[in-house]
Amino acid sequence: MTDRVERSGLRVAAGLAKFLEEQVLAPIGQDVDAFWNGFAALVADMAPKNRALLEKRDDLQAKIDAWHLERAGKPIEQGEYQAFLREIGYLVPEPGEFTIATKNVDPEIATMAGPQLVVPVLNARFLLNAANARWGSLYDAYYGTDALDAAPATGKGYDPVRGAAVIAEGRKFLDQALPLVAGSWTDVDSADVTLADPSQYVGATEKGRMFKSNGLHIEVVIDPSSQVGSTDKAGISDIVLEAAITTICDLEDSIAAVDAEDKILAYANWLGVIRGDLVETFEKGGQTMTRALSGDRAVILESGEQVSLPGRSLLFVRNVGHLMTNPAILLPDGSEIPEGIMDAVITSAISAQDVKGLTKYGNSREGSIYIVKPKMHGPEECAFTNALFDAVEDLLQLPRNTLKVGVMDEERRTSANLAACIAAVKDRIVFINTGFLDRTGDEIHTSMRAGPMMRKGDIKGSTWIAAYEKRNVAIGLQHGLSGKAQIGKGMWAAPDMMADMMVQKIGHPKTGANTAWVPSPTAATLHATHYHQVDVFGLRDAIAAEPVPGLDLLLSVPLAQGVNWSEAEVREELDNNAQGLLGYVVRWIDQGVGCSKVPDINDVGLMEDRATLRISSQHMANWLLHGVCTTEQVLDSLHRMAAKVDAQNASDPLYEPMAGNWDTSYAFKAACDLVFKGVEQPSGYTEPLLHAWRRKKKAALVDA
Repeated sequence: MTDRVERSGLRVAAGLAKFLEEQVLAPIGQDVDAFWNGFAALVADMAPKNRALLEKRDDLQAKIDAWHLERAGKPIEQGEYQAFLREIGYLVPEPGEFTIATKNVDPEIATMAGPQLVVPVLNARFLLNAANARWGSLYDAYYGTDALDAAPATGKGYDPVRGAAVIAEGRKFLDQALPLVAGSWTDVDSADVTLADPSQYVGATEKGRMFKSNGLHIEVVIDPSSQVGSTDKAGISDIVLEAAITTICDLEDSIAAVDAEDKILAYANWLGVIRGDLVETFEKGGQTMTRALSGDRAVILESGEQVSLPGRSLLFVRNVGHLMTNPAILLPDGSEIPEGIMDAVITSAISAQDVKGLTKYGNSREGSIYIVKPKMHGPEECAFTNALFDAVEDLLQLPRNTLKVGVMDEERRTSANLAACIAAVKDRIVFINTGFLDRTGDEIHTSMRAGPMMRKGDIKGSTWIAAYEKRNVAIGLQHGLSGKAQIGKGMWAAPDMMADMMVQKIGHPKTGANTAWVPSPTAATLHATHYHQVDVFGLRDAIAAEPVPGLDLLLSVPLAQGVNWSEAEVREELDNNAQGLLGYVVRWIDQGVGCSKVPDINDVGLMEDRATLRISSQHMANWLLHGVCTTEQVLDSLHRMAAKVDAQNASDPLYEPMAGNWDTSYAFKAACDLVFKGVEQPSGYTEPLLHAWRRKKKAALVDA
């Protein structure tokens, strides 16, 4: 049982109350009684509105299900379909011309283009690594990955042949990003060079020279006495790039936080990284290592003036969406608090220490707090978030629109009404980002009754996805996000496949998006090279002049019309979905790991989170609903793939096998629920079932 204390009618986990009152409220001078009174009043006002929005989701889904059932087997005619969606309020009128009015936005968001990391806030080591990924060694990124020719050799010690290839590749990068007035960086014998564009030179650093290209800094490090520098005729020992200029510290899809204990740890890590004193000590390679936040970087300009460049990534915090509740705080009627409301209040109260200048380094230089809000369905839900943020600002006595919002364009009703969603938060929006994975999960669930969906791999090439991605950029530019906010693209999911990333991910800046997600600091450094090759802001006028794809394309449902798959094809698809589902769920339920590199069915490590799980489970549920497969076939795949996942995790001493433990493995039972109860899950989300099974697992561990 959780120890609780009463605060203004709220029954709060004692540890959470103590953390809030002593570590969060006291430093900002917030009166504790006034805070709890205000918090209770805020929840009393906002929680019923939150519930009403969720009821509307269910009502719209029921009407869409009925519409498809009435027309079973008939093609979807877009005119009739869209008229129906407007009639029920799923589609709303376009808001007309407007421009966002967001102010006090840091340049990393508004006027710079570069990679963005997403990191689980529960993992302090990863969190520190991500915050410090503002700067990354290009030499290390080339040397240690397959981005350069092939994966590095596994033997220990420095490979001079590979080192020479890294240096040569680094020189190619410098020639492209910092061209000389004559000749090549390959031929220089000193870092004191004459640039074709002298304005690219910034100044001298402690270890070398600082330059700038397309708004991002490049440090050429000079150390002739080092192992690498001693082999270089110019004494250049490294090229350090400004890389992950922003990072999303995630309380949502990449973590497993189901109770007060989990939430306190998440909030404490957010406080530590904001306050600047988060430290993590760990064992690696038999050595004890310590991580802390990096300081700023000093540069001496040609005038002799010394300036500082930020040493850390600018941090967003991603709150949870509107759906889930959490037992960390119970309302007067005994029900759980809406978790998104709790996140908004507590993460903002923590960030208020930054606004008030109480932190070691500072995050926002503009006095703003950046919150990513996921899984909102349409403009009403965006307007609710705007009202919630107003109320939080009033509670914490912050100026209006201190809280900035990033809108994840990852639900079908949001992407279909994107302009109206932006309009609902036009004074605080700083971010729109496509989320292909969740968007696909919602695509399947919304049209669950329309018929069997294409195979999962084929959905990636379906009509609606290209329209979705292009509309996100076009509508953002149409309403003035350029120069005021980020327009973002999604994740590269394969952290070991950097060569492929280097070929493919340059497509993101070419769309006019000024950020895109990467899975690691190393990937951020490599992806940063793309922003030196592509002048994102220079492309935007031409992109804005292109026509915006219409709703006919966006709302094309990816049905597998007229396709009869063979038994082998059905088995292959089920196996692929089942293996990915089990590989993720077993870590979530048994170990509380919300995001990790999970081997796929071909043993390729992919970054998995709840969004990938949503697709796999919904796709299996859809095929089961429409008779493409049987319950017996699904169970057969789940059983065989459980054995495969067990084998893939055999070296993990904490791993609990699923195969043969069908009735006792909470992870396996959770995976079955996700498929067999998938049709009835709200919007196809996995959180309700995952949270329920994780709580059962934690209780069992305590009892044991």
